[in-house]
Amino acid sequence: MKAADASKPRGGGTRTFLHLVVNTAVANLTSNFLWFALTFWVYLETQSILATGILGGGYMMIIALSSMLFGSIVDRHRKLIAMRASAWASLTAFLIACTIFFTVPADALLSLTGPWFWVFTLVILIGCVVEMLRNLALSTTVTLLVPPDRHANANGLVGTVQGIAFIATSVFSGLSIGQLGMAWTIVIATVCTAIPLVHLHLIRVAEPEIQVDPDRRAVDFRGGFLAALAVPGLLALIVFTTFNNLTGGVFMALLDPYGLTVFSVEAWGIFFGIASVGFVLGGAIVAKFGLGKNPIRTMLILVAATGVIGSVFTIRDAGWLFVAGIALFMMIMPAIEAAEQTVIQRVVPFDHQGRVFGFAMTFEAAMAPIASFIIAPIAEFGVVPYMETSEGRERWEGLLGTGDARGIALIFCFTGLVSIALAAGASLTRAYRRVSRSFLTSTPSQPIAETGPEPR
Repeated sequence: MKAADASKPRGGGTRTFLHLVVNTAVANLTSNFLWFALTFWVYLETQSILATGILGGGYMMIIALSSMLFGSIVDRHRKLIAMRASAWASLTAFLIACTIFFTVPADALLSLTGPWFWVFTLVILIGCVVEMLRNLALSTTVTLLVPPDRHANANGLVGTVQGIAFIATSVFSGLSIGQLGMAWTIVIATVCTAIPLVHLHLIRVAEPEIQVDPDRRAVDFRGGFLAALAVPGLLALIVFTTFNNLTGGVFMALLDPYGLTVFSVEAWGIFFGIASVGFVLGGAIVAKFGLGKNPIRTMLILVAATGVIGSVFTIRDAGWLFVAGIALFMMIMPAIEAAEQTVIQRVVPFDHQGRVFGFAMTFEAAMAPIASFIIAPIAEFGVVPYMETSEGRERWEGLLGTGDARGIALIFCFTGLVSIALAAGASLTRAYRRVSRSFLTSTPSQPIAETGPEPR
């Protein structure tokens, strides 16, 4: 073995990395297509904000509970093997969900008080969540395959491709549920899951030999914590992102109910897809220009911007304002996500990155379901009924106008103000200065590449 040349891509270079990005994007499109469709279907059949809030919160909760395991798997195994395992797990889960859907009577499947609804949604949820193992592995391949000075751009490219998939997901999910129904939707998702799996078995990547510590636990939470703690300020960055995800949980619980109140399911899917073009544009901007000299400062500025958007995009019951706000929000998100990834890829040794990504995702993902589980019942049983009373309408009409979803709009408004305060407060802390200094003064992490023939 020999040390990799810092000026050149490793393990097959950019071409192999692009194959992995596109493959992961197609797989994410399929799993997100089914998850979006399930959320639309459940809300339309039950009209329950609580049910959609539980689904969204459950999705993020399982991500939180499994992220450390996924990160440890990525560090203990070759990245391509981890990706293939993720793909097989998703396909198996979707096949089980198909079996349940076509064998359980519709009344039993849609009963929120019965077991089959929760078993069915849990199986789909697991099949979608296990895709995160593939995404974690993809994040580490940036370090493996892309030169250090192009890491931010590579992360932006990932955001662009995922944004394109996100657009198609939203449009196809709405049209599929509205025109074909859940039966054809789940069949399509299951069939399409197999396509990137076949492609993944045709990709070859030359990776460093995995040095497995026999004393390391299968779920190395302690290793992830210590690796994050070893970098001054990195733990504080993870904590900040964790609290920022509280606002993400609010959006998760209430975005679809608001959209399905304003639009039909087909229109909501199409308009959400149009708004998601912002995700593509944002990722493309990062891929082209990077994140500036200090990605952490860029991230704080953009988090404050999302707060401004969140506080005003439902301030009137106007579909165009709602869609425009989502588009701007989507444009900013790739840069926020790429900033944290770029910092970890630079300051954390390659053989620890899976655990650090998993450690970060554990806490960051945990905040969203907590917010979702809290806000969904508050919205359904408290704020929404209050805003339908004459007292609520009169008190808030000057700020929020009139319409069918003013209760949800009130929650969005206050959530945006919290995001602004969070970003402003973080910019004044000593931890912000420490993590910025760590990034600016660190030497980029370098994996040790295998010698031998170029991978196919």
